[in-house]
Amino acid sequence: MLNDVNSHAPDGQPWRITVLRNANGMIATFMDWGATWLSARVPLQDGHVREALLGCATPSDYLHQDAYLGATVGRYANRIAGAKLNKISRPLSANQGEHQLHGGPGGFDKRRWQIVSQSETEVHYRLDSPDGDQGYPGNLIADLRYALDDDNCLSIHYQAQCDQPCPVGLTNHAYFNLDAHHGDARQHRLQLHADRYLPVDSEGIPNGPLKAVDGTSFDFRQAKRIEQDFLADDDQKAVKGYDHAFLLNSAGDSSQPAAELWSEDGKLQLSVTTSAPALQFYSGNYLAGTRAREQESYTAFQGIALESEFLPDSPNHPEWPQDDCWLQPGDRWESVTRYRFTPR
Repeated sequence: MLNDVNSHAPDGQPWRITVLRNANGMIATFMDWGATWLSARVPLQDGHVREALLGCATPSDYLHQDAYLGATVGRYANRIAGAKLNKISRPLSANQGEHQLHGGPGGFDKRRWQIVSQSETEVHYRLDSPDGDQGYPGNLIADLRYALDDDNCLSIHYQAQCDQPCPVGLTNHAYFNLDAHHGDARQHRLQLHADRYLPVDSEGIPNGPLKAVDGTSFDFRQAKRIEQDFLADDDQKAVKGYDHAFLLNSAGDSSQPAAELWSEDGKLQLSVTTSAPALQFYSGNYLAGTRAREQESYTAFQGIALESEFLPDSPNHPEWPQDDCWLQPGDRWESVTRYRFTPR
């Protein structure tokens, strides 16, 4: 459970913690700083309760980690090469070498979101991002709604509007570990409904066209243990494991399956659906040293991220087969991702 909740955030105000519950006894916990998903506690069929998310012991610990644990990231999730929007020759704030990652050094994960409303099963956050924020054009308003239903499904609804053309793509950066004692998550089985993935260089920047997963270590169309083909080819070795975007076969249809993840003992299953075109599958390659809830720090590969988003560097690649990531004035960007936890 979260400790030291009475401490204060960098703005001098207390953290605002929201707890959602459903009829099955599942509990999901959130924090307004970064609109962060802190915890997902799922009752199993044998009566035990299993924590499905990695997280920190205290709210202030979240300020001292750079893994984006459970955070809402934006304006644009994943990487933008050279921290530049080539279409409008506009530089952005870099925070990963010369590139921008997850919205920049002061991205949405490092802001206090306003709580618009909350109930037993839903919380609605809002964030105003001014023109020039992290280099991005236009005044942007972002809305985020977490909702927990009685099927143990946590839905994340995103909306945004901007008064200038701007690339927009928010995501949640939760790390999942469905095992009782949060060991090496590469023992999980994973299924990804994707025929293609995007190769990247050692900095996570796309360095070629989309590739077919067929005959590669990236073929998760049939469920397999993540460790089975781990580091089996150069595309993985470049980033020390899996940290790649998969172009989903669902093609924006949130009623179609995107991914399934199973605990090593098979007692808990996570199903993911999304209206986003891609899922970034990250095997926690650089988690080592991240502050942890149950121990001093996590080790590498202790959590799995399945981030719903556009392909990385999409603002600079209009040729990719997905919807345009540029939000136009007067339009509304909307996206939904659902994480359903099923005891087996």
